[in-house]
Amino acid sequence: MAYGVKIAKGDARKRAAHKRRHIRIRKKISGTAERPRLVVTRSNRHMVAQVVDDSKGHTVASASSLDVSIRGVDGAKSDKAKQVGALVAERAKAAGVESVVFDRGGNKYAGRVAALADAAREAGLKF
Repeated sequence: MAYGVKIAKGDARKRAAHKRRHIRIRKKISGTAERPRLVVTRSNRHMVAQVVDDSKGHTVASASSLDVSIRGVDGAKSDKAKQVGALVAERAKAAGVESVVFDRGGNKYAGRVAALADAAREAGLKF
């Protein structure tokens, strides 16, 4: 199960584990026109979610915690992730997408990533 990422110490070890998870996930997941991929990108401060059709290479819908409607809102990062999930689901449904494949991008399915996914499901997007 070697993916060409060397074992390291400290913070580099976390980045290596993230890279291994990301490669393992992307081997199995691909978005199509009928069922595009919901990509989640998480930084220390912000969340970005995109609905991507990999067959065409186009982004169908996107939302970010940097959007004007979300940026000014006070609250925890998990609360903003929930708002991003609801917003991306709303924009995807407006673009005609009903069902997606969830790509957590090497992140563990916990915390803000799980909050975004749950909010997107509640807004009517099917995984």
